Amino acid sequence: MGSIVKEKQQTNVLLVTVASQGHVNPMLRLGNLLASKGLHVTLATHEHALNHCSNKVGPVHLEFFSDGLPQAYNRQADDDFDYYMNSLRTHGPVNLSTLIRSHSRKFSCIINTPFVPWVADVAAQLGLPCAMVWIQPSTLYQIYNCFYNHLNEFPTKNNPHMNVKLPGLPSMCTNELPSFVLPSNTFPTFDSILKEVFHNIHKIKWVLGNSCMELEKDVIKSINDDGGSFWPIGPIVPPSLFGKVDKIGGDLSGFDQFKSDKESDCLKWLDKQNPKSVIYISFGSIIYSSQKQIESIASGLKKTKRPFLWIVRLPQNQEKKGFEILEEIKEQGLVVKWSPQTAVLSHPSVGCFLSHCGWNSLVESVTAGVPVIACPQWSDQPTNAKLVTDVWGVGVKLNKDSDGSLCGEEVARCVEKIMSGPISVEIRKNAVELKNAVAVAVADGGSSDRNIEMFVNEISSFS
Repeated sequence: MGSIVKEKQQTNVLLVTVASQGHVNPMLRLGNLLASKGLHVTLATHEHALNHCSNKVGPVHLEFFSDGLPQAYNRQADDDFDYYMNSLRTHGPVNLSTLIRSHSRKFSCIINTPFVPWVADVAAQLGLPCAMVWIQPSTLYQIYNCFYNHLNEFPTKNNPHMNVKLPGLPSMCTNELPSFVLPSNTFPTFDSILKEVFHNIHKIKWVLGNSCMELEKDVIKSINDDGGSFWPIGPIVPPSLFGKVDKIGGDLSGFDQFKSDKESDCLKWLDKQNPKSVIYISFGSIIYSSQKQIESIASGLKKTKRPFLWIVRLPQNQEKKGFEILEEIKEQGLVVKWSPQTAVLSHPSVGCFLSHCGWNSLVESVTAGVPVIACPQWSDQPTNAKLVTDVWGVGVKLNKDSDGSLCGEEVARCVEKIMSGPISVEIRKNAVELKNAVAVAVADGGSSDRNIEMFVNEISSFS
């Protein structure tokens, strides 16, 4: 046993990701997990993040490489996203390779996220095995693999409304599929990235899924039955959701420019509310709220007369004037720019989560056992919402108007349905059962823990 532990302690792994909160957070959590198994872990991201953090977060060491753009460049601007990703694709491989060659430690494995698929080429050039962390649900991995490798038929311009049935998955209609596989997709950069990932999946030795067998058993089994090497090791969420000490911290505030409200403000307010009475509303760290959307949600909340905690993000050049309805309901709830989400979801006063269904938020909600009102926007979110309603039975979905906008009446209907309607008891029962199943998966000897152990043992053999 001593020799095995010593071997693991001499094993160095390098994690590589874009400096986006939705990617950095799960990679740091994974790094923390690998470090707990005895590995030395380094995370590399592009150097504009230097202004936001130190050279170590918990047990994870940080390194930085240039994406080819100046520090002052606005990497969050939507209209420049393609230029930014192209620059990273052009300059990232050379600069990452230089970092690895000059590093004081010899790495045994490189682990990347899908947004930097070129890392697999860097690993191959250096003679290192490469793993990819699939940060979305396993269901999306199956969909994209079937789509980009032309294994099944998908909607086309001539047949835009066809249903799709894939191995291990229920039948899905167009509005339940990820937006990038639809003929209406208007994000060519994402399409290009995903195409590169799945056309070159043979370069990846292991795919580590941010999920577990207890959440997506059928599709994971199907992926591996078809010759894949997909190992679910999640959910990769803060240990605090399982009642454990979080060495990383509750939130990577250095990557979140909107953290301006004190953590205690939200939690102190929640302490004053009744158990399972509060509607928590958040649409993630990327999506800005339009005036129409805010007014619709606010009018729905007003009808319910229930307490709420609402994270409202407005574009930086947009003031709060014109949102009089927020003033009308300010005594009913609390509106802030940021919240300590895992602490909020774990709070006994929270009764449901009105969410965009981004995967990080969704697995945090599932781990906390909180029912979900699904309000998907784009990307993987429509498919994640189907998991919520049709596969797990832990929530309901908001129906949008024909133009894609929300209606206050529909918001109120969904809130009442999930908080006190006839199916609310069944939804809460399912949410608790799923919470318990996930806790077992990540506990010592659970399905995800066993996969982590096997992965660590395999890469340790490369030392």
